[in-house]
Amino acid sequence: MIFNGMAMVAMSEIPNDLMKLIDGASGEIPQMSREVASLRKVAADCTLELEARLEAYEDIMDSEVGDTAMVRARNIERRVGMRQLYLKFEGGNPSGTQKDRIAFAQAMDALRRRFDAITVATCGNYGVAVALAASLAGLRCIIYVPEKYHTQRIKEMTDLGAEIIRCTGDYECAVNVSSEFAAREEVYDANPGGANTALQLKGYGEIANEIYDELRDAPAVVAAPVSNGTTLSGIFKGFLSLYRRGKTSRMPRLVAGSSYRKNPITHAFLNNLPSCGDLRPERIRETKINEPLINWHSIDGDYALHALRETSGWAADASDKKMATFARLIRDQEGLSVVPASTAGLIALLERHQRETLPSDRYVVVLTGRKS
Repeated sequence: MIFNGMAMVAMSEIPNDLMKLIDGASGEIPQMSREVASLRKVAADCTLELEARLEAYEDIMDSEVGDTAMVRARNIERRVGMRQLYLKFEGGNPSGTQKDRIAFAQAMDALRRRFDAITVATCGNYGVAVALAASLAGLRCIIYVPEKYHTQRIKEMTDLGAEIIRCTGDYECAVNVSSEFAAREEVYDANPGGANTALQLKGYGEIANEIYDELRDAPAVVAAPVSNGTTLSGIFKGFLSLYRRGKTSRMPRLVAGSSYRKNPITHAFLNNLPSCGDLRPERIRETKINEPLINWHSIDGDYALHALRETSGWAADASDKKMATFARLIRDQEGLSVVPASTAGLIALLERHQRETLPSDRYVVVLTGRKS
């Protein structure tokens, strides 16, 4: 496939410097930790009054999480023949991903509700975000990781004080084990699909608010990678609130991208299914590139599928080769180092533009980043 002269390269042709980028996101955790050290002493001090701890933790959240950069991708615009393409770079969050938005919100909720521990299942990025958020709140953190997953971020989690438990089975099994542990031991459950769904959607809804703050209206399209569907669902909820309050003149069309034939959301949309059903687990094969995206069961998949259809959006699959190629394109053309899996939304957008030229308007792509 060609995008204005940009050939899709084979995996064997991907240079070593790009292959180094596929092990997950990274952020500015050490630098952030130094800057908020005085606030952390208060927030994590169990001997202090809860009100003081909550105030300190809220100050950390306000100063460090969200308000990520949105940059216009002029060089990519020229290559693909599109006007006003914006990259919403979630790599500006402390752990390098949008997961900080819900990790910090839930750690603060756990603190407010007087929990002393928090648990989550992860294939990498979310675990680091929860480990960081928990460490700043003085919470014990127990993270379940599928034993066969390739994540390179385990050391970051343990450095932040998290307890890592490798469990048999896939990610969905790890979520079940973590949630069962939370119920049994009265530990705060930060997994998707539980009682905290509304809080998680609200956290991701801040992405919509920040896009609105930059553009002063909704763009024509917001494209994002999907796995469980929580991020896309939260963005939809955020824009719906803005639209209902008369802040925007329209709802953006939402676009989802995910790993080729390995995600229930894109599968349901492409096959015009009424709901987001499960895939066959034995057909799911994770790689170092697709791990952040693949699921046989998307926990918030029906929310995401509704968002796509309600906004007349669309979904598309992306191969590992395409995602790796687009990560290099973004790095070379726009100077941003992104996790290849996060380019799935951009690929879905530009493939549609290649088939049928999209009108001149404003288009936003949400990307997960990593430090160069």
